[in-house]
Amino acid sequence: MAYSILRSIFAIAASLAVLATPAVSAAEKIVVESTSTIIERKLSAVRPDLTFKVLGQSSMPGVYEVQVDGGPILFVAKDGSHFIDGNLYKITSTEFIDIKEVRLTEMRRQIFSKLNPDEMIVFKPAGESKAIINVFTDIDCGYCRKLHKEVPMLNAMGVEVRYLAYPRAGLESESYLKIATAWCADDPNQALTNFKTGKDSSIAVCDDNPVADHFKLGGSIGVNGTPATVLMDGTLLPGYRTAADFAQLLGLDVQSN
Repeated sequence: MAYSILRSIFAIAASLAVLATPAVSAAEKIVVESTSTIIERKLSAVRPDLTFKVLGQSSMPGVYEVQVDGGPILFVAKDGSHFIDGNLYKITSTEFIDIKEVRLTEMRRQIFSKLNPDEMIVFKPAGESKAIINVFTDIDCGYCRKLHKEVPMLNAMGVEVRYLAYPRAGLESESYLKIATAWCADDPNQALTNFKTGKDSSIAVCDDNPVADHFKLGGSIGVNGTPATVLMDGTLLPGYRTAADFAQLLGLDVQSN
């Protein structure tokens, strides 16, 4: 493939870890590296089928952020004895800040600024694109089909819709075969529309389709259902929204269209 999605994830995650981690002395760096080894070794001993990567220290003392390859970010004690699979909040004088979501939002922003649209199924406006939304979709998802009916209106508003594949039933499912077939078609846009409207059920999967990469990417950046929309600023919007909802979120003047 022209662009490696998974390599980009970990390159970006690593850069974010460097930015988020305070400057340390050489001696402290050795301690951090040693801690990372301990954490990764203990997690891998229990789940050797998974790959773990320590991203760096979190804002909570004694707790490290660990990325599961193709899965969530965990918060792990520095001795590797406990972990939290969920949200960790920082308490300020005015609000609670979701630490994981802050990192994921920046990660998504950087990833989608670099992803090659050629690996997506893209529905472009007739004129200039005023905004872009990236939608993880599933052929057999009712709300995905409903959202697809909004695409002509979104395009009329100047919104470019970029689809990524996320077969919720997994990569061994009938849903995978359908959506992979759409990506492999001579006219992917029409094939996707045909599947979503029930006009086609023929299966023809090619070897070099990006569906598995899209699916793994989604799991790594917080997608756990469809439709799931990622804005170019990294914001993740789960669930169905109308074209009018998106226009409001994107700050578009619908009256002028």
